[in-house]
Amino acid sequence: MSGRPSILFPLFAELETLEGVGPKTAKHLAQIDIERPRDLLFTLPHTGVDRRLVPSLRALTLPGTGTVEVEIGRHRQPASRGRPYRVDVEDAETSFQLVFFHANGEYLQRQLPTGQRRIVSGKIELFDGVAQMVHPDHILRPEQAGEIPDYEPVYPLTSGVTLKTMTKAARSALARAPELAEWIDPALVAREGWPDWHAAVTGAHAPKVVRDLSPDAPTRRRLAYDELFAHQVTLALARSVERRGKGRASVATGRLQGKVLAALPYHPTGAQERAVREISEDMGGPKRMARLLQGDVGAGKTLVAVMALLVAVEAGGQGVMMAPTEILARQHLDSIRPLAESAGVVLEILTGRDKGAERQAKLAALARGDIQILVGTHAVFQKDVEFKDLRLAVIDEQHRFGVAQRMELGAKGHAVDVLVMTATPIPRSLALAQYGDMDLSVLDEKPPGRTPVKTALVSTDRIDEVVDHLRRAVAGGKQAYWVCPLVEESETVEMTAAEDRFRHLRATLGEGRVGLVHGQMPPAEKDAAMARFVEGETSVLVATTVIEVGVNVPNASIMVIEQAESFGLAQLHQLRGRVGRGAAASTCLLLYQGPLGETARRRLEILRETEDGFRIAEEDLAMRGAGDLIGTAQSGLPKFRIADMERQTGLMQMAQQDARRLLADDPTLQGERGQAVRVLLWLMEQDKAIRLISVG
Repeated sequence: MSGRPSILFPLFAELETLEGVGPKTAKHLAQIDIERPRDLLFTLPHTGVDRRLVPSLRALTLPGTGTVEVEIGRHRQPASRGRPYRVDVEDAETSFQLVFFHANGEYLQRQLPTGQRRIVSGKIELFDGVAQMVHPDHILRPEQAGEIPDYEPVYPLTSGVTLKTMTKAARSALARAPELAEWIDPALVAREGWPDWHAAVTGAHAPKVVRDLSPDAPTRRRLAYDELFAHQVTLALARSVERRGKGRASVATGRLQGKVLAALPYHPTGAQERAVREISEDMGGPKRMARLLQGDVGAGKTLVAVMALLVAVEAGGQGVMMAPTEILARQHLDSIRPLAESAGVVLEILTGRDKGAERQAKLAALARGDIQILVGTHAVFQKDVEFKDLRLAVIDEQHRFGVAQRMELGAKGHAVDVLVMTATPIPRSLALAQYGDMDLSVLDEKPPGRTPVKTALVSTDRIDEVVDHLRRAVAGGKQAYWVCPLVEESETVEMTAAEDRFRHLRATLGEGRVGLVHGQMPPAEKDAAMARFVEGETSVLVATTVIEVGVNVPNASIMVIEQAESFGLAQLHQLRGRVGRGAAASTCLLLYQGPLGETARRRLEILRETEDGFRIAEEDLAMRGAGDLIGTAQSGLPKFRIADMERQTGLMQMAQQDARRLLADDPTLQGERGQAVRVLLWLMEQDKAIRLISVG
């Protein structure tokens, strides 16, 4: 795959090579991510204007845009500076005025000679009962009527760029669009009734009616599919490079798993059983496993993870479970230990705290294979950490862990199977976009024994009642979290708010009863404060959002979230998931500062209605859009120009299946369709994918 195919060169030339685009315009266009002619092709008009010729303004509803043929009457020069210049005109049925500000009289006399006929098109408004067209968009001689399209596309603009310039540039870019070989499966094109690429791109820029602007118009659906498909091919290539030929079968005997199941006080949910089955099948197969285990707060991911680790051990190998922080690693250790013990498996932890002789002893035991399951932080990645036979890595909380780290982990063992666990329910379309290189297992049932959390909305002016309620609860031996407002711009403001709240609660509840954690604290202090709360030495933990991930304190049954309206839905759901882990009835109080806007109110009400993380995630996606939902910058989520992930979930699924099928038939993209797909990858600037083909 030497380089960009020459057929695409004209689309990747400088913008200044387009008609009407100088260096200044090019600079302005870069503000809206238009840097090459290809970017203009994929910047579609967002509305259109009906410019069909009508006999008279009488046919229009005002204010509105109209195109009429008029006879030009007298010119009225402005009486004083700053007053408008007016021209009287008459169509077949009525008269009106053309109005110009800061006008050059001589120029207008030439443009609009009294007594002649012209076609004018523009926005018409009534002003003191007189119809006016201010600064017409078009003034043409009657024989030039054909130059105005019946339906004129309107493009997204940026300051310094007029619609005229943009339209001209888009047309100039379109003139360069080559005819390209079809990269979509022909059966799919036929079934969906899609035009070929060239026809789609031309059609999308020349809408005939409003319907042509909808995401469901065949031209637009086709172009959206191209984007999603290019992205899914990239993920599928990454997946095949990750899995290529170096998997090892780890076949479960069920001996250790059986011991754990026998020791459990409850029966696993159907979703847990299904996930364990899917994972065991993957691990027993010849290819490397790359699976995402998605479970809502409290859906019982730990049990599934342990069963997976036991498959590795049953097959004679080792497993590792990675957590992003020391405190979470220790919590994993605590939750896994009873299960591992019932199976009689050797479990150990390795974090940055391990030093000297103790660390050396652990490393030696690991290399001999005496430690069967290791729990750790990324300290597990250090050079001197060697396993005897590492077969499975379970990674907690995916969003800190990209494809690159997954590959690095693969280097630790020969083709380690990878299971990623995330507690953030992601709507299916996003899961496919973000983790399309992985297979998905979903835990969508709650195990028995978790008490539902009662959620209430409370206005901030009732904060004293809340503190009072807290004092009684704490006196009765309960524990509570108090989460401080989220201040997007500033961690210092966030920290000050937390410190003030901490002092206020300490004054009310007593010196030693309240702890504090925030993002600016040194890690050791943070860990110590968390540990005191976990041990029950403190009853209330005041925190910024650092607690949202994974902390497990079964005795904590109250969650207060201050200025809940400043948080996203998914975040609120995660925070609420920190309570309701024990047998006690739990409450979550969402304190809000009124008056609430429409969206904020809707968000808080959804939380009050449901504890189903997947439903919450779908609502969140619908309300905020994909980019915001996972913070595009850090999520590796692509920027789509045409595809709309919220509305076109089905297309994303089609694209993933199509991409995987294509690579199964033609792994190196050498076939006829494979070659066409290579052109698509260059067109969509998927350089990453292109590198992966050359690696392969």
